[in-house]
Amino acid sequence: MAQFPSGDFDAATERFVASWSAGISERAARAQELSDRVAAMSATAEGADGAVQVTVAASGAMTDLRLDNRVLSWRANEIAAEVLAVMRRAQGQLAPQVAEAAAETVGADSETARAVVGSYESRFPEVTEEDEPGYAGWGDRGR
Repeated sequence: MAQFPSGDFDAATERFVASWSAGISERAARAQELSDRVAAMSATAEGADGAVQVTVAASGAMTDLRLDNRVLSWRANEIAAEVLAVMRRAQGQLAPQVAEAAAETVGADSETARAVVGSYESRFPEVTEEDEPGYAGWGDRGR
C-alpha cells in the first residue's frame, strides 16, 4: 500500500471532495434548468379544420380554448368530443418537447431524462387526428 505524506493525502482528498461536490452541483443545476423549461412549456392543437383550438400547459391542463362560429351548428356532445380529442392531441405534443429539453440540459441518456420523459410519454401519449378524430370523424353518427 502506497504511503502518502500527510499533506499530499489531505490535498488529494480535498480535490476529490471538491470535484465530487462540483459534479453534484452541476447536475443539480442542469436538473433545475430542465424543471424550469418544462414548467414553461405549452402545446396547442386544433381540430375540425381549425374550428376548435386547445392549448395545454406542461401539466396537461387546458389553458386556452378557442371555438369559431362553425361549432354553433354542432350538438353539445359533438363540441365536447372535439374539444377533448383536440386537448389529447395537444397533450401528446408535450413528451417530444420534454425529450428535447432533457437532451439539451441533462442529456438524453441520463436517468433523469429517462424518468421525466417516460412520465410524459405514459401520461400524454402522442395522438394523431387519425387516431382520435373527435367530432370530425363522427360522420353522421350522433345526429
